[in-house]
Amino acid sequence: MIVSVVATVRRERAAIERFLASVAAQDMAGVEWEVIVAEGLSDDGTREILDRRTREWPLLTVIDNPRRIPATGLNAAIRRARGDVIVRMDAHTEYAPDYLRECLAVLERTGADNVGGPAQTRADGWLARAIAAAFHSPFASGGAKFHDPEHEGPVDTVPYGCWRGRSLERVGLFDETLAHNQDDELNLRIVHSGGRVWQSPRIRPWYRPRAKLRSLFAQQFQYGFWKVAVIRKHGRPPSCSPLWPRSGAGRW
Repeated sequence: MIVSVVATVRRERAAIERFLASVAAQDMAGVEWEVIVAEGLSDDGTREILDRRTREWPLLTVIDNPRRIPATGLNAAIRRARGDVIVRMDAHTEYAPDYLRECLAVLERTGADNVGGPAQTRADGWLARAIAAAFHSPFASGGAKFHDPEHEGPVDTVPYGCWRGRSLERVGLFDETLAHNQDDELNLRIVHSGGRVWQSPRIRPWYRPRAKLRSLFAQQFQYGFWKVAVIRKHGRPPSCSPLWPRSGAGRW
C-alpha cells in the first residue's frame, strides 16, 4: 500500500515551515508514502521555502496550481498521486505524530469512504484564543458532531479527510467551480451515494484559527458565500456548522 498526502497552499510563508515539520514528524515506519503540495504561485516566499525543502526531503513534491483555488490544486495533486489511500492535509493545522497511522487504522476498521478527526484548535494570543472559543461554541457549531472531540461514528463531514482512491473514483474529485466549501460538498456526494464519512477521536488534528478580525471576517464571508453555491447545486446545505474552515486555509 502507498499513502499519498496532498495539500494546497498559497502565500503561507508564516505557516509552511510548521506544517511541513508536522507532516515530516509522522510515524510512517514501514509504510511507503509521499507528500504532494500544490502551490498557488505565491509572491511571499512560500514557493522558495517549498523548493528548498524538496531538496532536503525526497518524499516531498511541489507542483504548480496556476488557477490558485484550493479545488484545482487538490485535484492536480490527487491526479499526480501514486497512493492507494489519499490523505488531505492543511497548512494551518498541526497533526499528532500518529495522525496518518490512525487514519489508516480507522479507514480499515470501519470500511468508511472517508475518515477524519474532530475539529480541534490551538491558538496563540488572546484574540486567537477567543476566535477558537467561538469555533467551539454551540452557537457557532450548530450542534455538528465533528465539534465533539469524543464522538466516534458517522458524521456529515470531517476536517480534511482520508479516502481510498477507489472512493474518489466513484464519487469524483473536488468540484473546481467552488472556490470554497469543496470538502463539505465532496462529503455530501459521498453520503448521497450511500457511502459513509466517519469521525474518530483517535485521529487528532489541531487547526490554528485566524488571529486578526479582518482576516477572520474575510474568511467567514467566503465560506458563507460558497455554502450558498453548494445549496444551489444539491438543494440542501452540506453541513450545519458555519464557522469551521473549509478547503484550504490560505489567502485565496
